[in-house]
Amino acid sequence: MTQAPTPTADSVRRLVRSLLKEGGDGTAGPDVRPVTEDREHTWWIGGRHVLRLAPDREASVRRRRELRLRDLVRPHLPVAVPTSVAHGDWAPGLAYTLDTRVAGGTADEYDVSAVGEADLAGLLGGLRAVPARQAEALGVPRAAPRSLEALRRMAVHAAERLAAADEFDAARLHQLTPPGAAQLAAQPGTAVLTHHALTGAHVLVSADGRVRGVLDWTAAALGDPAEDIAGLAVAVGSPAAVRAATLAGYGARPCLRGLWLARCDTVIHLTDHLEGRTGGSLPLLRTQLRRAWEPILLERVTDFPEDEPGP
Repeated sequence: MTQAPTPTADSVRRLVRSLLKEGGDGTAGPDVRPVTEDREHTWWIGGRHVLRLAPDREASVRRRRELRLRDLVRPHLPVAVPTSVAHGDWAPGLAYTLDTRVAGGTADEYDVSAVGEADLAGLLGGLRAVPARQAEALGVPRAAPRSLEALRRMAVHAAERLAAADEFDAARLHQLTPPGAAQLAAQPGTAVLTHHALTGAHVLVSADGRVRGVLDWTAAALGDPAEDIAGLAVAVGSPAAVRAATLAGYGARPCLRGLWLARCDTVIHLTDHLEGRTGGSLPLLRTQLRRAWEPILLERVTDFPEDEPGP
C-alpha cells in the first residue's frame, strides 16, 4: 500500500490557493494552520473555512458520503451543518472537503443554556425525522445496538482499577444491576439516523449557551438513538442530555439507556488512558467522567410501562 503524503503548510496553501483563487497575484494567500498539533489532516484556512483531508481510502469513502448526508439532514435540523465550498482529491484516491466554518466554540468551552437544550432537542428530533431509506441509499451503514450488560461488566472491572488509583468510587456502578441492564436493552424497531459522535468537540455552542452547529458527520449510522443521548451526556452533562432527549419525545427507557452507556464508556475510557492503552487528554477524560455521572432524578425509575411513549 502506498504511504499517504503528510500534509504541510506549503502543500495545504497551494491547494487552497487553487480552490479560493487567492494568492494569484503573488501574495501568500490565506493563513493556514492545523486545528490542533495532533490533527495534521484538519486545517483552519483563514477565519472562514476549514480544510479536512482524508488520511486513507476508508476515510475518503466516509468524507464523500458525508457530503451527501449533510445535504439530506440540513432541512431537518435547527442547528447549522457545515457546507462544502469545494471537494475533490488532495492526493490520489484521498478525498478533501473545504467547508465553511460554523460560528461558535465547542461544548467543552461553553455551557449549554436552557434554550440550548431546546436546540439539542431539535437536533435529536430532526435526526429521527430523516427518512432511514434515504440515508441508507447514501451508504449510511446500520449499527447494531451494543449490549449494555457486556459494557456493564467491562465497566465494573475498570471501576475497580480506577478506585485503586483513587479516581472513582467503584460502588457507584452498583446502581446498574444485571437485571437493570437487561431492562434497558435496546428495543426492536427503534433504529434512527444517529450522528454517533456527539462529542464536545463536535457540538458548537455560542457564548450565550445556544447550540449553533454540529460538526463531523462521518461516523453517522442508522442505529440506537441512545448512542446520541450518551454522546450528549458526555458532551454537555447528563441532566442537560436527558432533558433534551425528553423534549425530543424520547421516553425514560432510551434516556436511561443513553445515560448508562455514557457512564460505562467514560469509566472504561479513563481506565484505558491511565493504564497506557489509549492517548488523549487526561483532564478532558476526567471532565467527561464527571459530566456523565452528574445525577438526574430519572435514574430512580425502575419500571417502564409497555406503552411508554417515545422510541
